[in-house]
Amino acid sequence: MMENWSKLSAGLAGLNIGGSAANIGKTLTSSYQAARERLGQIPAEDITELPQEYRDLESRVDALRQAHLTLQRIARVYETETYDYPVQVQQSIAELSTNVAHNVTSFAAANLKDTSIPAPSVTPAAKPLPKTLPHAISRAALAGASSLGPDIRLGKALDLYGNAMEKVGQARLDQDDVIVERFLQPWNVTVTSSIAVAMQARTAVRASRLHLDSAKQTLKAAAPAKQEQARLEVENAEDDLVQKTEVAITLMKTVLDNPEPLKNINELIKAQLVYFAAAAEALSAVQGEVEELSLAAEGEYR
Repeated sequence: MMENWSKLSAGLAGLNIGGSAANIGKTLTSSYQAARERLGQIPAEDITELPQEYRDLESRVDALRQAHLTLQRIARVYETETYDYPVQVQQSIAELSTNVAHNVTSFAAANLKDTSIPAPSVTPAAKPLPKTLPHAISRAALAGASSLGPDIRLGKALDLYGNAMEKVGQARLDQDDVIVERFLQPWNVTVTSSIAVAMQARTAVRASRLHLDSAKQTLKAAAPAKQEQARLEVENAEDDLVQKTEVAITLMKTVLDNPEPLKNINELIKAQLVYFAAAAEALSAVQGEVEELSLAAEGEYR
């Protein structure tokens, strides 16, 4: 089988029908070489070993890429406002129903104008409410405070807490905006640009290595009349592999030395720090007063 494949490879290389045909022949030979390696049909000593530096860099870039992808997959929740408020679907449905009613009544009022048919009153459009857990807690607490009234200690405490949680919710939205802009977007650029380019260079190295080993196999099986041409193909393939390996090493080192990911992580930490500090400040501002209300109520109860 190898002899037949060598004849086909030599035939493709000998056809003078342009670079595209040569590239097709190169792809076919590399694919065949890869298949034979997977099936264990190529002895280990016949597989060209890449430099140790290259292999070490491969492992480090793989670890870097995995770290980027793992954190990116989790941190993308910051792009969705409702990530901490699972019951927001009910709120969204209510807003949708109100907006449908607004659109219908607005349309009817506009079309019945200047006619004898009384125009319906226009239903007000729903004002979009922030769909975060702190905002939802704030609305619930303020609703309770409104029902109880300010003269009831619990009503006053709920009012204080509701207003504090509204500040916490706004701080969370501000945090999310900063994280998306200063962490997620540049983090994603690193994955899709520098890391992706390094991975493409590694793919080129693998293809070049497969082509070289295929060329060596062809040389082994070449007839005397074809040996010089086959030997020249091996030399060219060796030069190509050396060049592509050097390029890949340079690109992988550039990726590993890039300070941008560290800057991105710092921005993530800063955004979270600002949020938690704002949340702590808002809650600390009301906790003392709520505690006084609690102690007073407890003293009267006893």
